[in-house]
Amino acid sequence: MQVNLLMAPIEFLKGVGPKRAAVLKKEFSIETYDDLLHYYPYRYVDKSKIYQIKEIQTEGAYMQFYGRVVRYEVVGQQRAKRLVALFEDKSGVIELVWFNGIRWIEQLLAEKREFIVFGRPTLFNHKWNITHPELIDPKTQSESPFPLKFYPLYNSSDKAKKSGMDSKAIAKLQLQLIPQVVDVVQETLSQEMLQKNNFLTMKQALVTIHFPENPEMLNRALLRLKFDELFFTQLRLLKLKLVTTQRVKGHLISKVGDYFNTFYHNYLPFELTNAQKRVIKEIRADMGSGRQMNRLLQGDVGSGKTITALFVMLLALDNDLQTCLMAPTEILALQHYESIRKFLKDMPLTVEFLSGSTRITKRRVLLEKLKNGEIDILIGTHALIEDEVVFNNLGLVVIDEQHRFGVEQRAKLWRKNSIPPHILVMTATPIPRTLAMTLYGDLDISVINALPKGRKPIITRHFYDRDRLRVLDFMRNQIAEGRQVFVVYPLIKESEKMDLLDLMAGYDAMALEFPLPEYAISMVHGKMKVDEKEYEMQRFVKGETCIMLSTTVIEVGIDVPNATVMLIESAERFGLSQLHQLRGRVGRGGEQSYCILMSGNKLTTESKQRLSAMVNTNDGFEIANIDLRLRGPGDIQGTRQSGMLDFKIADLVKDEKLVSYTRRLAQELLQTDPELSQPQNLPIKKFLDQMLKEYVYYGMIS
Repeated sequence: MQVNLLMAPIEFLKGVGPKRAAVLKKEFSIETYDDLLHYYPYRYVDKSKIYQIKEIQTEGAYMQFYGRVVRYEVVGQQRAKRLVALFEDKSGVIELVWFNGIRWIEQLLAEKREFIVFGRPTLFNHKWNITHPELIDPKTQSESPFPLKFYPLYNSSDKAKKSGMDSKAIAKLQLQLIPQVVDVVQETLSQEMLQKNNFLTMKQALVTIHFPENPEMLNRALLRLKFDELFFTQLRLLKLKLVTTQRVKGHLISKVGDYFNTFYHNYLPFELTNAQKRVIKEIRADMGSGRQMNRLLQGDVGSGKTITALFVMLLALDNDLQTCLMAPTEILALQHYESIRKFLKDMPLTVEFLSGSTRITKRRVLLEKLKNGEIDILIGTHALIEDEVVFNNLGLVVIDEQHRFGVEQRAKLWRKNSIPPHILVMTATPIPRTLAMTLYGDLDISVINALPKGRKPIITRHFYDRDRLRVLDFMRNQIAEGRQVFVVYPLIKESEKMDLLDLMAGYDAMALEFPLPEYAISMVHGKMKVDEKEYEMQRFVKGETCIMLSTTVIEVGIDVPNATVMLIESAERFGLSQLHQLRGRVGRGGEQSYCILMSGNKLTTESKQRLSAMVNTNDGFEIANIDLRLRGPGDIQGTRQSGMLDFKIADLVKDEKLVSYTRRLAQELLQTDPELSQPQNLPIKKFLDQMLKEYVYYGMIS
């Protein structure tokens, strides 16, 4: 009965009906009583305070005043018709303006002149005014349907408002709903946890979040609801991790054999950093534990993730297991293939490449060899997950730039062996601690936090379009010294919607500035055929061209040590993470490298903050934290798993301490009661079980 009432279709609530229900569903995903109950206000208006008109200082804040309408008049014709009233208190005057409901307002003003006026003051023609203020009769204020002092404001939309579903209408629905369902709301925490943290009950929190009595109670409701969102997210991740550890056995990779040692002592072209050595030890311990490894390897651009992954692959090969590496694009996959094949060229190992463009005859032979165990390392794109790709004994899966793959795609690799292979997912996009704790809380995390020796920090500069001649001269000087230059554009062709310099126009402009035969230019973009892209890439890699014009197709996977300049056109159009990735394409040799951010002459405040962050730091983790603050978690990573970051009220940036606290509590709880079977924890178990039913976990893979 309790569940049924909360799950009742929203159209059955008084004041809704089929038409409004359709609007609520389409605009706000509100389909049931429970959905509406958890549709929280985005802010509150304090109606307990009467301001004086002279106290108005800035736009945006709702305020209320007590005074009288001195005079009013209707001006304009037809659609431009409006009612303008002059309202005064003891401190000053302000204009009140209505464009709708004019006849009703006229009648009201004809009867009364003294009001409490509620609204949001704005500045127009150097005068303060309030558009469509609420007029409250001081004598009848207590009879208002919203007698509380803190008035909730709900997000609405233009379509919803046209159907009568504005903020005020949603508040009225909440008033209808809450008395009906409050007694069937179930507690989700144990009494011990409630008392220890001085939390409101879930019933109290849900009532208070909609209609708080005072700021203190509102803050307590916010804390309780944020806690639940973060705590159960952490508990879910840790519980799944516990299940993986207990139930999913992995290949026992304990032997460090000839492949690993021979490569380390004879063929490693440079010394590993201490960070790389530490990560390899962490992974060795994981794969030697007898349980399946699920580990995330974070490393800034150029930190040496690929060579680290290669050592892990050699460990698997030393234990008679096959390995594979999957990358999101053919260019990146080919880059891995070429570099790994080059590293292993003097070793008796078979490395092959598979992608969607692999010819059928070659594919047949390759798949047969793979099945027979004649291929040691297979590198490729999402083609690796196709059903026809069958391994002899797959022991390790490495997934690069993992956030570009869907969860189901990655899970197919997990199922390629009777004993689940160990999983190592890599990302060159540093993830802020709170986001990693929440997004990847079910994975073990390793971080390579140092760059190889000899790498010089990249110098980043921001220039406006008006500085273009200076930038072109700098490019000429670098090319004269034998260096190469990347130039990246946000678009391939001209767009009517966006006034941005595009790749095709850029090519024409560059050809005039850098004419043949003195200069040679390559061009690459995502719509080119694979062999065309590879041809142009190789020309640049071999030094046959000195300028590479491209879209963000070169964001990952291009390693040209001789390239010392990354020029990014319309840099304000890129996110921080993408800018940082592009910057990582240079600085891979011993020479000083530069990243030049070109932008329009007029920038928004956020664009200035992004470009300033790029100029001020090369630290990818600092960049990621700034990006998280500016854009929020949903935009930084693609959705990793459905609903993972669907927080209605918690904020990973503002609530960083609460994220850490909830994770610690979840860990402690599972240590003392792994099955949540103790009587006091039954409310927690019941709610968690419901969450896990709604959550599809694809084979415990990244």
